[in-house]
Amino acid sequence: MICVNIMIVGVGGQGTLLASRILGNTVVSEGYDVKVSEVHGMSQRGGSVVTYVKYSDRVFSPIIGEGEADIILAFEMLEAYRALPYLKKGGKMIVNTQKMDPMPVIVGAMSYPDDIEAKLKAKVDLISVDALKYAKEAGNIKAVNVVLIGIMAKNTSIPYEKWINTIKTSTPEKFLESNLKAFDLGYNL
Repeated sequence: MICVNIMIVGVGGQGTLLASRILGNTVVSEGYDVKVSEVHGMSQRGGSVVTYVKYSDRVFSPIIGEGEADIILAFEMLEAYRALPYLKKGGKMIVNTQKMDPMPVIVGAMSYPDDIEAKLKAKVDLISVDALKYAKEAGNIKAVNVVLIGIMAKNTSIPYEKWINTIKTSTPEKFLESNLKAFDLGYNL
């Protein structure tokens, strides 16, 4: 029996909710039971946003505890570092190298931590990528989420076509072309 626990972490406005919808709908199309739980911080002010996605033959709770995440999909470096305790031993972390200053850094109360990527590489199986660069190449800077979903999709057993079909049904028409291109760029990295 397969049981997969995925955490999606980011900052409000980065598209974590669309990413969780694409992931959840794709997994449902494969016949799995899926539970999704969204935890919003001060998401409209750039606060942390965490989404738990669990899928298996039967899922009873969407919550992922410390040391239980098979995959952490992180849209921002500091959020990846904050989520590190949730990654299970042998799990994979996929991280956008983009840095977004949280409010304490913006107001000067703290500084953004140094060398987060190096610290993560020393502890986990890490795929780090400048997803913003690929989103720009796809024609939509907001497609960072779909670039990251593409990278994650390549690391699953779910067929490529299922992901494409879900993107087609989950994305507004005006963003469809750029999201499909962003997915392909991530998938083929």
